[in-house]
Amino acid sequence: MRLTVVGNPDNRRVALFRRAVREAGLPDPAVLPWARVLTGAAPPDADALVRVDSPGEDAEVDRLLRDAATPARHGELIGLADTYAGLVAAMGRVAAGGATLLNHPDDVAALCDKRRCHALLSAAKVPVPAALPPVDGYPQLRAAMAAAGWHRVFVKPAHGSSAAGVIALAVGPRRVQAVTPIEITPDGLFNSLRLRRYDDEATVAALVDRLAPEGLHVEQWLPKAGLADRVVDLRVVVVAGRATHAVVRAARGPLTNLHLGNARGDLAALRAAAGPESWAAAMRTCERAAACFPRSLHVGVDLMFLVGWRRHAVAEVNAFGDLLPGVLADGRDTYAEQVHALTSGRWDRWRATATVAGDGPATAGPDPAVGGPATTRREEAGCAR
Repeated sequence: MRLTVVGNPDNRRVALFRRAVREAGLPDPAVLPWARVLTGAAPPDADALVRVDSPGEDAEVDRLLRDAATPARHGELIGLADTYAGLVAAMGRVAAGGATLLNHPDDVAALCDKRRCHALLSAAKVPVPAALPPVDGYPQLRAAMAAAGWHRVFVKPAHGSSAAGVIALAVGPRRVQAVTPIEITPDGLFNSLRLRRYDDEATVAALVDRLAPEGLHVEQWLPKAGLADRVVDLRVVVVAGRATHAVVRAARGPLTNLHLGNARGDLAALRAAAGPESWAAAMRTCERAAACFPRSLHVGVDLMFLVGWRRHAVAEVNAFGDLLPGVLADGRDTYAEQVHALTSGRWDRWRATATVAGDGPATAGPDPAVGGPATTRREEAGCAR
């Protein structure tokens, strides 16, 4: 078995996967840099087995994906739709040589568009938050919220990642509040590692209107369960159809991403709070979500238990969501687990039985959906997603 990795050579994701491959006794993977893919390099040969890793954390790769003349400034929220279009086109170029990709271009295209991903999950009856119809700015957003009877929503760029550009929006009779990592400056919007609160409606409206041309996905803000004084959710990595690794993300605010200063929580305590039946049902849901993308060796599922622990919902499914440093299952990290799935034949067995994405999920289960299209004026109680 000879593997190739498309990635940014100095990125730790590439280094961790290469280490896992070597430790399994396989030849060190060849690395095809994203920068070379985007400047005309030949695609991998037809006999290659190719892992495509995240193109993030490289300013020049970002510039090439956006087809821009100059790099973005550090943290600048710019050209998200162009970046997505560049990624989709680049995935096609990687696949053009006939290689077998461990994350299929069609899956990546769906996973990196929150609107398409949500629609696929909803159609497969995977529990997800309800979503509003498309909105093109703040007035339409407020009108759609009023029609649905919602006072709290998450406004997400359709093609964002790592909470970039996400707004937790709460509206009341006399007050509007937005919690977001976005820093507003006179000459642009910047993604920050510090959450900010904006309660001036004109500022919030202008922020939404500036993001809207990139495409927006708006979901109902569901009340997450909590442990101690923090709300919690999970990143669950599903490898070849099996939920294998999980990290608890604990926060005092509505955004739980660890890079925003939040903490890893106690997985044993969360499992105890949920109970064995609810935990097992949640893991089945993660596997059902992954089955919507059966040509991807792995996905990262963001799963939230709701207040009371009896219900849960999938907030996101991530194409490049396997970076969980130090988290082991059966002695393997997420990268070693993927290599094991390849060498043991589990990947081949799973994808042979899974349904092609777009034709429905590979498995079905009894877990009730909590979302879907916005059809009710009643809002879930609570204030933390």
